[in-house]
Amino acid sequence: MELRVLKYFLSVARNENISKAAEELHLTQPTLSRQLSELEEELGTRLFVRGKRRTTLTEEGIFLKERAREIVALADKTVAQFLQTEENIAGEIYIGCGETAAMQEVIRVLAALHQSYPHILFHIFSGNEESITDMLQKGLVDFGVVCRGHVPAEYVYLELPHRDRWGLLLNRHSPLAEKKAISREDLLQEPLVISRQHTAGSQLEHWLKYPLGDLNIVATYNLLYNAAFFAQENMAGVLCLEDIVEDEGSKFPDVVFRPLTQQIFSSNYIIWRKNQVFSRAARIVLAGFEVAFGEESDVNS
Repeated sequence: MELRVLKYFLSVARNENISKAAEELHLTQPTLSRQLSELEEELGTRLFVRGKRRTTLTEEGIFLKERAREIVALADKTVAQFLQTEENIAGEIYIGCGETAAMQEVIRVLAALHQSYPHILFHIFSGNEESITDMLQKGLVDFGVVCRGHVPAEYVYLELPHRDRWGLLLNRHSPLAEKKAISREDLLQEPLVISRQHTAGSQLEHWLKYPLGDLNIVATYNLLYNAAFFAQENMAGVLCLEDIVEDEGSKFPDVVFRPLTQQIFSSNYIIWRKNQVFSRAARIVLAGFEVAFGEESDVNS
C-alpha cells in the first residue's frame, strides 16, 4: 500500500462521494476510481459500497479507515520531525493524557518552554489509560500522562508531584451526600457509575475487600464529564477522582464530591516507551520535564 493511495482512500471515506473526493484531491474521477479498485485488488476485499449518490464503507473498509488514519498520522509526524533545524527548533509534540488535575503541572512546564521555543506546537489528546498506552505503542504520541498505582514495565517514567484522591460524585439530595466520607458499606447500597479501567485486582477492589461484581454498577465511563450527568440527574453515584469535574458548577449545580473514608490516592506519571527515539523538539520537552520533576526512572532498574 502506498501512503498516497491511503490518503485517497481516506478522502473518499470522509466525503462519501468519489466525485467530491476527486475534486478535493485535484484528480479526475476515473483516475481516483482506478486507484481505489487497485487498492481493493491488492487487499483482496471490497472496501466500498458504491451507490448512485453515496459511497459507503464495507466492514473491511471501516477497519482500514482506522488503520489508515494511524499510518498517515505517523507519517506526517515523522516528516515534521525531519523538518526541524538546529538553528530554529520547531516541531510538533504529541501528548496523550488522562483526566487529572496533574495536567496543570505538565502545562506549566510547556508554558515555560514556549517562551524559549515558540515554534514548537503541542497536541494534547485526552483519553483513558488504555487509549494513551495504545497511542504510545503505535508511536502516535511522544509522551503519556497516566494516573495509576504503578507504571507498566515497558515504560520509563517521571512521577508528578500531584496525587489524585478517589471519591464519589453525588446529587446533593442523595442521602449519602449528607456524609463527610463514603464507606465500603455505603457503596453497596448505591447505584454506581465506574471507570472502565476498574478491573479485578485494581486499587479500588483492594480497598473494597470484596469483588467489584458485588457493586450495583449501572454504567461505565472512560472520560468523566458526561458521566457526571448521572449524578446531576440523581440516577447514580460516580466513582471518580476529585477536581476533574467542578462540583456545584454551572453544568452540575446539584453535584457534590465526597471522598472515600480511607482516603485512596492515585499517583500521576509522565511515561514514554523504552529506547524511544525522540525528535529534537521532544528531547527539549523531556529535558524540561526532567528539570521540573526529577530524573526519569525505569521500573525494572
